[in-house]
Amino acid sequence: MKPEARQRRVLIIVENLPCPFDRRVWQEARTLTSAGYLVSIICPKGKGHDKSFEELEGIAIYRHSLPVEASGALGYALEYSWALIAEFFLSLKVLFHRGFDVVHACNPPDTIFILGRIYKIFGKKFLFDHHDVNPELYEAKFNRRDFFYRMMLAFERWTFASADISIATNESYKRVAVERGRMAPEKVFVVRSGPDLRRVKTVPANPSLRKGRRYLVGYVGVMGSQEGVDLLLAAVRHIVFARNRRDIHFGLVGGGTELHAMRELAQRLEIADYVTFTGRVPDDILLEMLSTADVCVNPDVANAMNDMSTMNKIMEYMALGKPIVQFDLTEGRVSAQEASLYAKRNDPEDLAVKILDLLADEPMRARMGRFGHDRVVNVLSWEYEAPRLLAAYDALFQNA
Repeated sequence: MKPEARQRRVLIIVENLPCPFDRRVWQEARTLTSAGYLVSIICPKGKGHDKSFEELEGIAIYRHSLPVEASGALGYALEYSWALIAEFFLSLKVLFHRGFDVVHACNPPDTIFILGRIYKIFGKKFLFDHHDVNPELYEAKFNRRDFFYRMMLAFERWTFASADISIATNESYKRVAVERGRMAPEKVFVVRSGPDLRRVKTVPANPSLRKGRRYLVGYVGVMGSQEGVDLLLAAVRHIVFARNRRDIHFGLVGGGTELHAMRELAQRLEIADYVTFTGRVPDDILLEMLSTADVCVNPDVANAMNDMSTMNKIMEYMALGKPIVQFDLTEGRVSAQEASLYAKRNDPEDLAVKILDLLADEPMRARMGRFGHDRVVNVLSWEYEAPRLLAAYDALFQNA
């Protein structure tokens, strides 16, 4: 029986984050479910998402444990190998319980194509959802192009070669798929990570988050080596000591492998009293921090990976009507346009200056916030991306 003659079934495999915490994957799963697909997800366990199985909104979520939160090249090799084995056995469980016609693989890592190739032997389709450019991500983390970097390029090439359809998060990623992955342009669909405005919405401000200070600068994101949190902390030190500003507090929301190191760095820089690290928190706490903030910041390091990546945090800041300060990155400008000021690349002092400039000009903050909010509402929200996802699936099933 062809998939068109019955309910289409999708197996989404994601290793980077648990679901429904992974916002993009969860939005995709909900969109497909609303369109009549039967959706199952395989993902890792994580804080607050430790059940091996649960069903939410008709979506079946199968979770596996990870032996370690990797931080080095060998650690990542162990994590990815373990995850691939766990994903294979869980995929068999899904196959015999709910079934699937499509393996929808979300990177990182670029190893899930192995499962895609196995199931293609049995007539399944393979869709690659390109979240990160892994060779550039490896280079950003370890600052080298060695054997593992070349391996990342090979995995990426094999992934694209295996994919029937590829989804790119922006035009830069589409160029990678076409030029480096040698995919036909008509098989690559751009589906941006637009925020779901039903979830990302302003909540009442909580003045206590300012810690008695006049202003609050907000940040949300992973505490990792390429996210530039160390540069943000250097900017905080410049603001506090070089500019003698004691009226600004910084609220940093997010977890990751570098969280402990960033807390220690704040102590060494003598700015710990001016910075709140929340760790990974539920959405209501995240939204409370950002809704209270006067300015939001994105200190992502200017490198090849970040320059071509669309950051979810930028979209969420804009959805909440917050003016932004970030380093001058290609896709950052594409997303934010006039909603952001752009500091010199990897220059924490200029980042500090731009933050102070924005805090000093309330009319400019209001104007930038309105521009960003209107851009999300009218152009960039998930409402406009969902039809593109469904178009990719229609193309996938055309020859099924």
